[in-house]
This record gives sequence, C-alpha cells and structure tokens, in this order.
Amino acid sequence: MAGERQARLSDRIRVVLAERLEKGLRDPRLGFVTITDVRVTGDLQHASVFYTVLGSDEERAASADALKSATGMLRSELGKHLNVRLTPSLEFIPDALPDSAGHIADLLREARERDEAVAGIAAAASYAGDADPYVKPRELDEDDEDDDDDA
Repeated sequence: MAGERQARLSDRIRVVLAERLEKGLRDPRLGFVTITDVRVTGDLQHASVFYTVLGSDEERAASADALKSATGMLRSELGKHLNVRLTPSLEFIPDALPDSAGHIADLLREARERDEAVAGIAAAASYAGDADPYVKPRELDEDDEDDDDDA
C-alpha cells in the first residue's frame, strides 16, 4: 500500500514539475530541462528529482544552479497541486543516463569493430589439419574384403 502511494506521488510530482518547467521560470540560466524520474522516500517527506539538460557542460551547470535557486518556488508550487499534509522537500540530481548511454554505445561500436576484424581474419584462415578432424568409420575396398575372407 505504501509503495503504491509513493509511486502515485512521485508520478504526480514529475507531472507538476514538468508542467511548471514547460511554462518556464524567469531564470535565464535555465536551459532545456527534462524531468526523467522522481523518487519519494517511504515517509513521503523527501523527493529526489532526476533531470537531464540538453546542451553543453556550461549549460548543464547553469541549469543546475537555476534549479537549485528555484527549489523553494517549485516546492510551493507542488504544495498547491498535491493533496498531501506535508509537501516533500526537493533535491535535484543530474541524471547520468545520457552519459551512460553514450558510454554503452561506444562499447557496442568497439565490440562491432572487433567482431568485424575477427571475421576478416577467420575468412582468410585455413585449417591446421584436415578440414574435418573427426574420425569416421573406414570404408572397405574390394581388395580389403577379399583379405578378410582369406583369414
């Protein structure tokens, strides 16, 4: 029951904050911010808001400062829209998902290049021994059959 309430509250917080950021704050430092996730503690007193910013590192830092300075205003905005006794405190955390996704994409590209190199080596390779190294039953010739009859 408590987990369900946490999930509903975190979804509502995400929607309210996204709508408010879409309307815009009066802070020119705020860039193109996307709220990716909100996690609320079990006692519903604290909300960790994960966000991403489209742009350079300077724009990310400026947007982080803008969100930090607007935390009080955003919390009071939440208090107006949420039907809870206590409005949770907000903590804005930059989401590492885009960086992780870029790193994973680089690793996949490197693995693909190595696979292509191995496939090129394998195409030009030849067997060290016979092409089929497995032992097969011997087929008897006519001469071998005659020798078996004499014995």
